[in-house]
Amino acid sequence: MTAILLLLIQILMYGLMVYFWIVTATVLMSWLVALNIANTRNKYVYKFCLVLNLATIPVVRVVRRFVPPMGGFDFTPMVIIFVIWLLMEGLQRLAFYIAH
Repeated sequence: MTAILLLLIQILMYGLMVYFWIVTATVLMSWLVALNIANTRNKYVYKFCLVLNLATIPVVRVVRRFVPPMGGFDFTPMVIIFVIWLLMEGLQRLAFYIAH
């Protein structure tokens, strides 16, 4: 039973890490598009941005209800990354507690 719980925690941590990188890539792409370094008229850039946005929009919408953009800055990705970090820390402590 312990091994199954540890495996489940490990899978959750990997999923959170993947989502962390998806959120980070979304932020970087939005900056590149805003600075006109990446052009969304290119179909590959457009599809990449579309996939990233489709993966992050559901969570971003929920967080934006509580943290609206302030002064032209959107702090939503920082909040999402902070929550991911908190969840990963909690899962790590839980795994340590279960293992010992």
